[in-house]
Amino acid sequence: MASVTVRGCALCSVSLLNFAFVFISGADFILFLSFRPIYHNITGDTTLCRDSVPWSVALQDSSVLRCLVVDLGLLALFTTQHSLLAWSPVKQALQSVLGALNRTAYCFTTALALQILMRYWQPVTGAPCLWSVRHAPWSIWFPLLCFSLHFLCWAIICSILMIFDYPELLGIKQVYYRCLGLGDPLSHKSPRAQRLLSHLRHPVCLELGVVLWLLPALSLDRLLLAGTLSIYLALAHSLDKQDLAYLCVQLKSKMQLLSEPQRGSEWDNGNHKEK
Repeated sequence: MASVTVRGCALCSVSLLNFAFVFISGADFILFLSFRPIYHNITGDTTLCRDSVPWSVALQDSSVLRCLVVDLGLLALFTTQHSLLAWSPVKQALQSVLGALNRTAYCFTTALALQILMRYWQPVTGAPCLWSVRHAPWSIWFPLLCFSLHFLCWAIICSILMIFDYPELLGIKQVYYRCLGLGDPLSHKSPRAQRLLSHLRHPVCLELGVVLWLLPALSLDRLLLAGTLSIYLALAHSLDKQDLAYLCVQLKSKMQLLSEPQRGSEWDNGNHKEK
């Protein structure tokens, strides 16, 4: 019995430490994608590009090509990790070895790949920007607009992750259920919910698309990042009519639950007035 308790405490400790690491990596990713590029554009602290250099010259510059090769390798590392560990044969093999920590290991390696990408990412400053808003008054107002929309998109993303059962997404629920002897949390969901989750790997495509592309200045390395991740997100989805019908039913039921307390209070107020 004591060994079971120690094992459960060890699993919980690993899961919570992984949650902290993933949370920190997520905050760093928000800074990397949104606030640092917009802040640098507003203050002008960092030179994002050189518009005076022709594209024919920039694409032959060895420093530009070297940065693009490094960035492409970092993106390949992230997408390979994210896809390989989600592949059914690999997932089943890891499940047999790691058990309840399988999802925790997936989130940890994802966060680690993101940290490597952000740490070694090479900005391409020797090539022109694809677009750059530099003329007043838009040089001030457009970055502020981008900042506001990015903030709104990240708020929506965090809300969606909360709705989609973030303890299960981060592997905490798997460990908790394992300690209670309840099995896999996914087995307690309906078959239609399991089918939806198998098709909807990234429930925040639209918001991430806005974050990736809506910037005051789009440099060549940002184009590579936004294009690669957008294609990856698009290919990772396989929703069909059954999934959309299930989502509509769930949305309708949620709206009914939200409206029921209001109806109840109106009924109580009506009875109070009659008395």
